[in-house]
Amino acid sequence: MLIIMQTEAKPDQIKGVTSKVKLLGFEPHISSGEQRTVIGVVGKDPFTTQDHFLRMPGVDRVIPISRPYKLTSREFIREDSVFPLDGVDIGGRGIVIIAGPCAVEDRGLIIEIAHAVKEAGAHALRGGSFKPRTSPYAFQGHGEKALKWMAEARQATGLPVVTEAMSEEQIELVTHYADVIQIGARNMQNYSLLHAAGASQHPVLLKRGMSSTVEELLMAAEYILSHDNRRVILCERGIRTFENSTRNTTDINAIPVLKEKTHLPVVLDPSHATGNWNYVTAVARAGIAAGADGLIVEVHQEPENALSDGFQSLKPERFAEMVTQIRNIAQAIDRDIAVSSHVSL
Repeated sequence: MLIIMQTEAKPDQIKGVTSKVKLLGFEPHISSGEQRTVIGVVGKDPFTTQDHFLRMPGVDRVIPISRPYKLTSREFIREDSVFPLDGVDIGGRGIVIIAGPCAVEDRGLIIEIAHAVKEAGAHALRGGSFKPRTSPYAFQGHGEKALKWMAEARQATGLPVVTEAMSEEQIELVTHYADVIQIGARNMQNYSLLHAAGASQHPVLLKRGMSSTVEELLMAAEYILSHDNRRVILCERGIRTFENSTRNTTDINAIPVLKEKTHLPVVLDPSHATGNWNYVTAVARAGIAAGADGLIVEVHQEPENALSDGFQSLKPERFAEMVTQIRNIAQAIDRDIAVSSHVSL
């Protein structure tokens, strides 16, 4: 349910409504726009309480939200959500590019890759410190040691760091070193992890599960937003279908669908979506043309020797070519590559 306040509503009237929401056992979530304030009411069956608010001072009208996800929906916030990440806006007109290796393999390599992707136009550095793998015998990541290397790479280049947390217990450690918590496809419905990520008040990049619907992705995001953490980036990374010519099937449809249904920024991961570096640039171009707010791409100097997902990683020079092509596509649809105000250290 949404409580739409009058344009001239006073702060004490808004406070009175939020107090009444809490008194009735619901959670109020406030969205303050340029013209008016909207209060989202979340809880079990709030619709039966509409009459409690209609005659309160400062209230314009009460609107039920038809979707199972509330805070994530455009019914709650109509404008695109935009938030800064260390000098660059996520979700605005500018396209944001996150790049780096699948896994952080050693200190020198991650710092070298960070310099390479920054020079090519990346705005943030990705890299796995903890790696959920299908096989228990595959490389699982270097853990905290890798997080320290990522922090060194940020110090050297100024690029904010995006890395995955696999469990609720890892949130505190990851937020100590990284700028964005990534929640991977396998953990999209790990609800204790979602709650912990939301409570951290840290930016979160949430990947769509390989067999999850768009609505399930938005419901997963709702867990994070329920903690009043609205710095959430949704990531389409391909879904599992009967087709086996690529690692996954890129759901390009999901990008405009998500942009219609939610105010949250949406990025595409063409590396995991295809599993093959030969197709990454083409799918990245398609994602930007479809309306994605950014990309998260795997880059490695020696993909043939990578400890994880080398076959889907671009070499730095190919990544630079991709960024140039993305800029051309963005400009054709009245957008551009985002400009960072961050000054490298």
